[in-house]
Amino acid sequence: MLEYNVSARRIDGHGSVAFAKQAEVVLDTDMAGRPDAFNPAELLLASVAACMIKGIERVTPLLKFELKGVSVKLHGVRQDSPPKMISIDYELIVDTDETDQRLELLHKNVRKYGTISNTVAGALELTGTIRRATAS
Repeated sequence: MLEYNVSARRIDGHGSVAFAKQAEVVLDTDMAGRPDAFNPAELLLASVAACMIKGIERVTPLLKFELKGVSVKLHGVRQDSPPKMISIDYELIVDTDETDQRLELLHKNVRKYGTISNTVAGALELTGTIRRATAS
């Protein structure tokens, strides 16, 4: 089993900071919000995105899947009472010349083996699509 450690502390009434390994992330814990930091809901979405991108990095060598880049767009919906996230929708955008069938195989593997995405999917509705990036 793998284990993870994160610590966080309040800086002031406007923010906090979280630490893991040699990294730190400024947290938006201000009741009024702040534009220069991720709030808890945005951190959850970013965690799902990071999980999916890391999953792609893990499976592309195994599948011999060629890609030039990946991006993820996520949208979360929060209910007010009781406060909780009720759904996350995502769009995986892959810059690749692989076939549509191989693109779907990549998506299937990302969904099947994502630690964070599987955890989140057990708690709320997690739906999404994968598509090929369009030429700029």
